[in-house]
Amino acid sequence: MSFCCGASMIGTKGTLKHIRTQIHNVPLLFCPVCHRVEVHYLVESEYDILAEYAHGDGAPEVDFQEYVDNRSQAELIENCVNHENEDPLEVVRSQIDMSLDLLMVAKAWGDVEWEEQLKQRLNILSQRKNRLKNKKSMRGLT
Repeated sequence: MSFCCGASMIGTKGTLKHIRTQIHNVPLLFCPVCHRVEVHYLVESEYDILAEYAHGDGAPEVDFQEYVDNRSQAELIENCVNHENEDPLEVVRSQIDMSLDLLMVAKAWGDVEWEEQLKQRLNILSQRKNRLKNKKSMRGLT
């Protein structure tokens, strides 16, 4: 699993900008807590090479999938606990469950600093869960 600030990262594809070149369909990992985005480690070197060549050629846009032999989608997301096509509320619930499990471990180990980090993460995730629930209920009213 890929982790960022203790939360498991979500597998997705997206567009990144390298200098003046936009590169579409890049396999990414996204942190639902701090919103950090990074190129999936399995394609990081291919991304770097494509980005440099595309920028050197002055290309305003390129599609990652057209230039790089794609690994299977299953291979790219096998280490991700959640994926972009899942219900966002379920993703947040899953992240909360994992954080609660980690909090129990931190308490058992007596790691006060880790406990505080997990409590902050749980606070952020709880707020996100409440916003998602409110959006869902608002859609149901309209």
